[in-house]
Amino acid sequence: MNYKELADLIFPNVKGAEYYENKYPERDLPEGAIVTRFAPSPTGFVHIGGLYQALVARIMANKTRGVFFLRIEDTDQKREIENGVTDIVNSLKEFGMEPDEGMISDTEEIGNYGPYKQSLRKDIYQSYAKYLLEQGKAYPSFETSEELEEMRKKQEAAKVRTGYYGVWAKYRNLSLDEMVEKIKAGIPYIIRFKSPGREDKKIKHKDIIKGNVDFPENDQDIVIIKSDGLPTYHFAHAVDDHLMRTTHVIRSDEWLSSVPLHIQLFQELGFKLPKYAHISPIMKNDNGNKRKLSKRKDPEAAVSYYEELGIPSIAVKEYLLNIANSTFENWRRQNPDKQIEEFDFQLNKMSVSGALFDMVKLQDVSKIVISRYTAEQVYDEALEWAKKHDEELRGMLEENKEYTLKVLNIERGNKKPRKDIAKWEDLKENIEYMYDNIFENNPQKYEYQTISDKDKINEILDLYINEYYNENDDKDTWFNKIKELAGRLGYAKEVKEFKQNPEAYPGHVGDVSTVLRIALTGRTNTPDMYEIMKVIGKNSIIKRFEIDKKN
Repeated sequence: MNYKELADLIFPNVKGAEYYENKYPERDLPEGAIVTRFAPSPTGFVHIGGLYQALVARIMANKTRGVFFLRIEDTDQKREIENGVTDIVNSLKEFGMEPDEGMISDTEEIGNYGPYKQSLRKDIYQSYAKYLLEQGKAYPSFETSEELEEMRKKQEAAKVRTGYYGVWAKYRNLSLDEMVEKIKAGIPYIIRFKSPGREDKKIKHKDIIKGNVDFPENDQDIVIIKSDGLPTYHFAHAVDDHLMRTTHVIRSDEWLSSVPLHIQLFQELGFKLPKYAHISPIMKNDNGNKRKLSKRKDPEAAVSYYEELGIPSIAVKEYLLNIANSTFENWRRQNPDKQIEEFDFQLNKMSVSGALFDMVKLQDVSKIVISRYTAEQVYDEALEWAKKHDEELRGMLEENKEYTLKVLNIERGNKKPRKDIAKWEDLKENIEYMYDNIFENNPQKYEYQTISDKDKINEILDLYINEYYNENDDKDTWFNKIKELAGRLGYAKEVKEFKQNPEAYPGHVGDVSTVLRIALTGRTNTPDMYEIMKVIGKNSIIKRFEIDKKN
């Protein structure tokens, strides 16, 4: 009995590894092209940290005219959730990060390097496990769960590292005849990697993000094929990244400690090692302490959370780029009209420690993003969101599209566009006063301020509409008339005049403007009042003034 015969006994019908080497040749890509992937498990919602990694991978592939593919790592089928793959595919689509290759639905894929679901690649993994068995670099292992538990307790009692290595690797040194005898007797087994490493030796590794790091060599004889014939993550990722010709593995730094094992697997399989870039996790400030965003505790950990609020996907991507490369924010300020793909993203400029997630900052970024939208873009995206989440807003938007576009166009497209909307959830509150039917059912919300005497307020409203308002006035003429009205009633025409001599006036032109604003909108803070008046028109202005005078 030799190793090849042992391998044939365990895997009698699998194709040789050379078959797959020929089937999945080196890619024909430009020099320097990066091939990378997003490789989630369909075991829960898509985490913002996963989207962060996918965004970085997508950008690096685009930048180098390479390939970004979606691989589904579904070998842990006990933990798989219903529609898990669909959620992953849809999340990438929503954020404009569709893969060049890989899964495009739960059952469909594109590309020549598939299958892109690990559960469909069983024969491929078994082929490479067979290769390791033939080389004496893997072996069948027959321990029971009870044996493993007993071993772990002994290791803990002896205060040594837990795991399957060295003297603890009970079935590592069985003779070939003993292995065959157990297999033929029907004793259940798994396949373990026979590590050539020693824990007292160090390896040096250069990570693109983390820089130079030293590790002890791996000496663990890890499981590579489970009792169901499917691989473990460690083995599958090595085979897949080799055959899919991945050049850069961009992933969370929780996998950094696995680098010695992964390097060893690539080497023992005879594969070219990809470059690794380990991304620090997105952190949260929790009462002064930094911790990872938690799937259980933090709603913002779920990618779906941002869609529910109505934060545009491009705003989330811009925010993630803010925390990925510190130079992005300044670049965006200098290049407000460029696409994010034009930013010169650098992997080696990513934070070595975890970036803090800041919801306030994200919403500030979103305000800027939405401020650059046209009225049509706002309308289309807000309506799409409202159809799922807000029937009342949907009704407002659909009832009179032409009027709504005028409303949304207020203070838009100029040098200093309005920045009062951070998410579509905010939109209704920010525009509802522009609709007469809603305004009439929700009269004045704010109390008058400096000028609060009802007779004086009515006098201002009457004089303005009867003697000063002209719907054809340009903005300068309009404001000058409000100044004239203020002066006529004894208020300072200029704020600076009032500040220089506050005792001489009961108020200033801004206070008179506030009276008009509150009567028109029920609010003290709105976008440009001149534009508001132009949109709602004279009849609505008169009607609103009359409502105010009656209240």
